Amino acid sequence: MNGLLHLWLIPALPLAGFLINGLVGRRLPKALVTTVALLTPLGAFAVVLGNAFGTFGGAPAATLPLVETFGSWLNVGTLHIDFSFVLDQLSLVMLLVVTGVGFLIHIYSVGYMAHDEGYARYFSYLNLFLFFMTTLVLAGNALVMFVGWEGVGLASYLLIGFWFEKKTAADAGKKAFIVNRIGDFGFLIGMFLLLANFGTLSFSEIATKLTQSGWTGGLITMIALCLLLGATGKSAQLPLYIWLPDAMEGPTPVSALIHAATMVTAGVYMMARLHVLFDHSPFALSTVAVIGGATALFAATIALVQTDIKRVLAYSTISQLGYMFMACGVAAYSAAIFHLMTHAFFKALLFLAAGSIIHGTGGEQDMRRMGGLKKFMPITFLTMTIAVLAITGFPPLAAFFSKDAILSAAFMQGELGKILWFVGLVTALLTSFYMFRLWYLTFLGEHRAHAPEEEGAAVHARHDTRLTLEAEHAHEPHESPWSMLGPLVLLAILSVIGGWIGAERFGAYLAPSVGTRTAEAASSSLEWTLTGLAVFVALLGWFIADRMYRTKPESADRLATSMAGPYKLLVHKYWVDEFYGAVVVKPLMATSTYVLGWVVDKAVIGGAAWLLGGLATFAGALLQRWQSGNIRSYAAWVAAGAAALLLFVIVPWTSVLANFGIHLNMAGH
Repeated sequence: MNGLLHLWLIPALPLAGFLINGLVGRRLPKALVTTVALLTPLGAFAVVLGNAFGTFGGAPAATLPLVETFGSWLNVGTLHIDFSFVLDQLSLVMLLVVTGVGFLIHIYSVGYMAHDEGYARYFSYLNLFLFFMTTLVLAGNALVMFVGWEGVGLASYLLIGFWFEKKTAADAGKKAFIVNRIGDFGFLIGMFLLLANFGTLSFSEIATKLTQSGWTGGLITMIALCLLLGATGKSAQLPLYIWLPDAMEGPTPVSALIHAATMVTAGVYMMARLHVLFDHSPFALSTVAVIGGATALFAATIALVQTDIKRVLAYSTISQLGYMFMACGVAAYSAAIFHLMTHAFFKALLFLAAGSIIHGTGGEQDMRRMGGLKKFMPITFLTMTIAVLAITGFPPLAAFFSKDAILSAAFMQGELGKILWFVGLVTALLTSFYMFRLWYLTFLGEHRAHAPEEEGAAVHARHDTRLTLEAEHAHEPHESPWSMLGPLVLLAILSVIGGWIGAERFGAYLAPSVGTRTAEAASSSLEWTLTGLAVFVALLGWFIADRMYRTKPESADRLATSMAGPYKLLVHKYWVDEFYGAVVVKPLMATSTYVLGWVVDKAVIGGAAWLLGGLATFAGALLQRWQSGNIRSYAAWVAAGAAALLLFVIVPWTSVLANFGIHLNMAGH
């Protein structure tokens, strides 16, 4: 149980790794950089495991939550905010995912980034990311959480734009940072409203006051919706999802870290942490559910036609996060966290397997230039096959249990719930199709490195030109080193067994932190029916993909040609980026250029500078005449001054001014 007294080590160790490699990493031997980069997250994971064994070994309800306070942060009047960490069932599960999967991604990065010039800088950023994410998870109040919340935004900016020499990477980093600031503004307003109305930012105190007072109505809804805005930005939901597909411009392990285990799950975690607040606002819960369902379906449709392997997975992440939001919206928080955990396993595996493919094909990311990789990369093929089966929900793999729990919970929540269940079922069908499409285009058939056939070539020109020089002169693909394959094998095992704990037992463990859902439970026959339908649509999606990309491969191009309009719509991602560019970005740029640039900068600031400069010049010219250095000139000025003084004394100024109607009161003088 002594391990429970060292929560500060969990974020402190990655911070130490960031400081060492960030400050002196370039002057250290590469082996030492690697040692520091790996030992610090491993140490954090070991502390988390120690806490886990300490709680699992006894009665969790008796040992958790555990609070560690490191001193007072703000102490003004009645306001008292501590810098505190809290370990409970929810934060423990999140820490196991963040540090465990994060450590595997660190190991993978050793092989993937082995020849990169920014090796030490890369690992320092990766450690920094873990520091801020663990701080966010352990936070005992909203202010400490906000530090981690903003910190992961900073770390994501640094990692997404890691190859900043490439304009697309630099732009993607800025896009992620700016879009997240929009959501963070909502989080900040929500914090201010909590502080103004509850007098505290402590999660436990807020929950106590809400439970005791039974507050409902507009104020709670407003606070919940502000926090929801923050969650939609961080977890890439409509309408603030646009940064996540471009986040793949960073190194592939970064994509795995952001998409699977850390940043994008922060919004879901925050809503689960503040579930009492959302539970007191049915409107806010319904809004969360609708946003989640709409995002899940919307992103899945875009993933259907993407040709960049990482972009397919990026839209898949947005869609899967939509499932988690849907679960939170029907108050099935444990199901949301369950899917968050299993998703971390198979999505990290998908991205790292994609990285293995990119590494083995000389930087290729376009699936139209792959094919036949099964024989070149047998281990990558096997592990990615497991990940594809897992995400599509085939039993007994991880997502079969977690996705089924979400769909079942949605179905039992009235009319809106049944609509959400149907949307989730259609999304599951689309997920199965686009993941098996990726699988067929990548691993089966003939290798197409030199002469790719573009799907839908008759209706649009090639839109993905981000092919490396190595890919243009592709060499024979090869398997990745074991530093990369080892994490793939471990994640494949977790993707198989990750859901075996079962949704009910997982929910029972999390109940002290997130409560229990009070909706009517599905009967055994209904549960089997819903499960059967979910498996059926997964099989149907596989069947359609098999028919279009194996048995009748020409049908994909024929379908794209016959449905040119919808196909273009999906290829161009509904032109959402273009819409935001025309409606938001260009007006802001015009405002900056003409209003701020011309009016403020040129007219106001420039005019004021011109006026002050003119006055200074005039004053200088005048003083220059006074200070001529000519004795006769000085004598003349002295005489003029004396005459003026004499005139002031002799002339009866009171009478003179009275003639003009000006009367001076000289009493007392």
